[in-house]
Amino acid sequence: MLRVGLSGGIGSGKSTVARRLAELGAVVVDADVMAREVVDLGTPGLQEVRKRFGVEVIGADGGLDRAALGRLVFTDAAARKDLESIIHPLIAARTRQSFAEAPREAVVVHDIPLLVELDRAADYHLTVIVGASEQVRQERLVGDRGMSREDALSRIAAQATDAQRRAAADVWIPNEGSRAALTAAVDDCWSLRIAPFNDNLLTGARSHLPAPVIEAYDGTWPAQAARLTARIGAALGERAVDIAHIGSTSVPGLAAKNVIDLQVGVRRLADADDAGFVEAMAAQGFPRVAHITSDSPKASMPDPAAWAKRFHGSADPGRVVHVHVREAGSAGQRFALLFRDWLRDNPAERAAYEQEKRRLAAQSSSTTEYAAAKEPWFDDAFARVEAWARR
Repeated sequence: MLRVGLSGGIGSGKSTVARRLAELGAVVVDADVMAREVVDLGTPGLQEVRKRFGVEVIGADGGLDRAALGRLVFTDAAARKDLESIIHPLIAARTRQSFAEAPREAVVVHDIPLLVELDRAADYHLTVIVGASEQVRQERLVGDRGMSREDALSRIAAQATDAQRRAAADVWIPNEGSRAALTAAVDDCWSLRIAPFNDNLLTGARSHLPAPVIEAYDGTWPAQAARLTARIGAALGERAVDIAHIGSTSVPGLAAKNVIDLQVGVRRLADADDAGFVEAMAAQGFPRVAHITSDSPKASMPDPAAWAKRFHGSADPGRVVHVHVREAGSAGQRFALLFRDWLRDNPAERAAYEQEKRRLAAQSSSTTEYAAAKEPWFDDAFARVEAWARR
């Protein structure tokens, strides 16, 4: 089951996107619907809200006056936190039940307005954010929903910023144009990313780069690595000693293949072979690649055991990831960290490495061939890295 977190600021068009995803076959779990249900007439949730906020938020029929409650909590941060403490546990329980009832092969889209504010991105295989400028959203709230401009501004201000949403987004769907353009963007996201991701998740397949293409440094790589690290951390818990962003995409300014390399440190490599470890990684979208079990030993440290590892890929077709699982303190784990920091600290070595990467990529027909061709350069650099570390 692929879990997709869908969010966006108020007035962004998130609900329109959710409806289109449902039409395409997704099971949509709507947090707003659940938020209404848990405070319906006669529920314990409504009783708790009345106790905290008083009769002024209760309508003539005895039910919740949502407009009155909204005016209160969107201008008072403390009141908003109190409301969240009441309804969020109730919503969470219903959400877990809805996910559990969905078929194994389903794509489950969690339509959750506060995904970013609650720091929930690690709960999903993929986060999709619908984006529109504050000005556009303000005009929609005033024109389409009849809010006052003051009310619209206060609600927008109470939510996450666009910068915070972009940092949480695996997929950003812009919505400042026509309905047809939005529908086309959602359809592309479904056919190119979501549906094949779910297929890969169900079959244990991983994504690959078709060729070793070197790209200019992308400033979003660290944020992407942070999201992936959080997901792996959520899957493994204390089984991971640490999780680090390594490889070329972790070095600011360095051109690289568009592959995020992560390193998971474990206490013993045998821990990575435990069925629970392998299953947790696969369920989170990182299937084991069984035939990769070692790095190439270096001449000064020839013992193959020091370079043993386990390897996982990513089932996401839109984000190739290599997860290297190494024993904490092993030669392989140490070199990966030192090599990254050495390149960060030495502009001349970084430039030389980039030149070599571009040269080898141009003459390699596959990423496997490219990786093998780099090994002599790594062997030569190993002594320089160790000397730098000693200094």
